Amino acid sequence: QVHLVESGGGSVQAGGSLRLSCRVSGRTFNSWNVAWFRQDPGKEREAVAYRDSDASKRYAGSVKGRFTISEAAADTLHLQLTSLKPEDTGTYYCAASPWTVMRGDASEYTYWGQGTQVTVSS
Repeated sequence: QVHLVESGGGSVQAGGSLRLSCRVSGRTFNSWNVAWFRQDPGKEREAVAYRDSDASKRYAGSVKGRFTISEAAADTLHLQLTSLKPEDTGTYYCAASPWTVMRGDASEYTYWGQGTQVTVSS
């Protein structure tokens, strides 16, 4: 049974930083496609960062240069959030799939965490 657990959310002022973590149980992230999505109330989930199965990393334009994915361990990924803006506020979800996915399409990811809240005040 595969479970994803996010942690590290919180409340910060604009310009601050947070580090989110996503840990998988039951296996490792090796060769899996992993993504971080952000969701605001009443809106669809928006993909902000990807770690592809070949370990390459890609970012949405809105966060490029400010967010960074890193591998903390074979079963744990970090998402470092820096220079945070109020528009970065939302619930952040870690999603993963062992199969080829269309990046940015939430329906393509098989496993999801419960989400962690990030609130950035101005």
